[in-house]
Amino acid sequence: MNIVVCVKQIPDPAAPQSLESSTHNLNRSGKLILDEADTYGVEMALQLVDKAGTGEVTVVSMGSSSDLAGVRNALAMGAAKAIIVSDDSLRGSDALSTAKVLAAAIRRVNPDLVLAATESSDGYTGTTPVQIAELLGLPSITFAKSVNVDGSLVTVNRQTEAGYDEVTSPLPALVTVTAGVVEPRYASFKGIMAAKSKPVEILTVADLGLDGQVGASGAGQSIVAVEAAEARESGEVVVDDGDGADKIVAFLDSIKVL
Repeated sequence: MNIVVCVKQIPDPAAPQSLESSTHNLNRSGKLILDEADTYGVEMALQLVDKAGTGEVTVVSMGSSSDLAGVRNALAMGAAKAIIVSDDSLRGSDALSTAKVLAAAIRRVNPDLVLAATESSDGYTGTTPVQIAELLGLPSITFAKSVNVDGSLVTVNRQTEAGYDEVTSPLPALVTVTAGVVEPRYASFKGIMAAKSKPVEILTVADLGLDGQVGASGAGQSIVAVEAAEARESGEVVVDDGDGADKIVAFLDSIKVL
């Protein structure tokens, strides 16, 4: 069973974050790490391959190839290889452009199953995975709290506000997983050393045939300005001297709640 996991390298959340002054995009020049949300997909894929007894896990990512520490972490966990799409022309890509790039890279692998986090920790759009599924013509199941593959079918317990729905889909398919789907393993020293020699394929936009379709030129949206959020004002303390309820009612009336 061959599984692709979409992963993303993000700026270390423990480090101070900043925006690029010219584009207002997140500054990614510092240390990059594997998005914690993606470790659940990598672990889930490894367990499914182990259960199948055959196949491999490929991680696919879009971003800088100058620092691959995050991708190497996924390889150290047990993924067999990685595909990175790295190109200066990708700067300013929106969610749909990102989906086009990842879909084109995934198409080269022709996997039985695609796994992804529900959303990235530095973007939070939550739209990219289902866009990938649409571009690949695959059924998609979101918010999986468990994933089981039996032959040519995948069965998912899909998390809902009231509990979960059991959803079944033919393969190939795309599934987004939640943080509770599995407990990610820690990379062993042996795994870390092995990751250094595992294949990492670096692709460009031209390699995928997407020249002029992605990046800022192909984006349907752009950031035109960034302003600091208004500082929160201190609240009013109401001392109950017997008329506390009246004061609260008067306040609620003043802000047109009553």
